[in-house]
Amino acid sequence: MRQALALARRGLGETWPNPAVGCVIVADSRVVGRGWTQPGGRPHAEAEALQRAGAAAQGATAYVTLEPCSHHGKTPPCADALVAAGIARCVVAIRDPDPRVSGGGLARLREAGIDVTEGVLSVDATAITAGFLMRIEAGRPLVVAKIASTLDGRIATHAGESKWITGPRALQHAHALRAQNDAVMVGAVTAAVDNPELTCRLPGFGGRPRVRVVIDGRLRLPLTAKLVSGARQIPTWLVTRRDADRTRLKAYEQAGIEVIPVGTGPDSALDLGEAFAALGHRGLTSILVEGGGGLIGALLRLGLVDRLAWFRAAKVMGGDGVPAVAAFGVDRLDQALQWHHLETEALGDDVLETFARKH
Repeated sequence: MRQALALARRGLGETWPNPAVGCVIVADSRVVGRGWTQPGGRPHAEAEALQRAGAAAQGATAYVTLEPCSHHGKTPPCADALVAAGIARCVVAIRDPDPRVSGGGLARLREAGIDVTEGVLSVDATAITAGFLMRIEAGRPLVVAKIASTLDGRIATHAGESKWITGPRALQHAHALRAQNDAVMVGAVTAAVDNPELTCRLPGFGGRPRVRVVIDGRLRLPLTAKLVSGARQIPTWLVTRRDADRTRLKAYEQAGIEVIPVGTGPDSALDLGEAFAALGHRGLTSILVEGGGGLIGALLRLGLVDRLAWFRAAKVMGGDGVPAVAAFGVDRLDQALQWHHLETEALGDDVLETFARKH
């Protein structure tokens, strides 16, 4: 199962709207087939592993990180494929909460006389599949907020200088985070001031382009921005108000940007809950939010951040620097958001700390 989980990780950021799944087929204590969900979500991991195993799958054991599907979609049910291949035993890490499956795949295997074992390394599988689980259960993608700051939580000088607070190893790791998520998001101010490309520029990375998302209620994204000029080559989505200026929206659309209109709240700000529901409806399972502090602060206030990836540089800037997170109304200590520490990684003089939100 650990091999299957490692294979599943290869698909992170590549397989949406489907989950990243790994499958290993073992016969006579020997691996005869391996597979993982391919870019775009098809073929599925089980189909890949069975194709490699061929006749050796007869009487073998299949280790799968997520319950095999049992419904007819764009591909035949994986549960039926395992039955047809003559698998004798299937070991599954976690069940699929998708109502179209949700126990149906395991039932199909058992009906065919296949010995089924559930719950093996389920915690690890849940962590890998967290984005897909979030989209199915909550209707929105998993949200990872990435922050690169000084030790005292500053992301830019008072004059706006921000490149580069952290060093090259941290920057490389930040690009790896882009590769592990379906989409990268920024707010309108960050998009206008930093003029980012939001691409994964790791050596050798040739994966499916990550969707670039801009939250821009006032249509401040310049038409000359890199995000606009590259929109025909890399999927770029603009989330804005339903009543936004149609002439300017048409200019974005002509440049290749997909516009996603959403409603507004009582304060006339974009309804971020509706925005993330719309992104989940389009199939995204995980989003890396890279700023700015206003957007991250708003998402934190609304409980829409599930993970924090906080890069800290060994620098101190002082109180006149720009804070990493905008104010969101904490008056008492018991109102502060609570997080579980997951891991800490040294990256030269910089440090990456990862946290999960406490529920």
